[in-house]
Amino acid sequence: MVEVFGVVAVLEVLVAGVLVGRVAVGPSVTDRVVALNAVSTQATLAFLFFAAYADRTIYLDVALWMASFGYLGALVWARFLERGLL
Repeated sequence: MVEVFGVVAVLEVLVAGVLVGRVAVGPSVTDRVVALNAVSTQATLAFLFFAAYADRTIYLDVALWMASFGYLGALVWARFLERGLL
């Protein structure tokens, strides 16, 4: 079962890589913000699965920080879009 966690962590990183491409060439700013939020979510999941794979709880703290700041980052970008600053 531990090997499955490692494979899923690698797959999450690959999905985040595809989403980074969407951030780079998104047709609009809103698409880029949504893709950036999805990258944050995928990276958080990758850290969670890697923590289970490596049996290290320190990576859970990193995942919690990433989830918190990724969510806040999406709110900040949405606020910029709402005010027309982008």
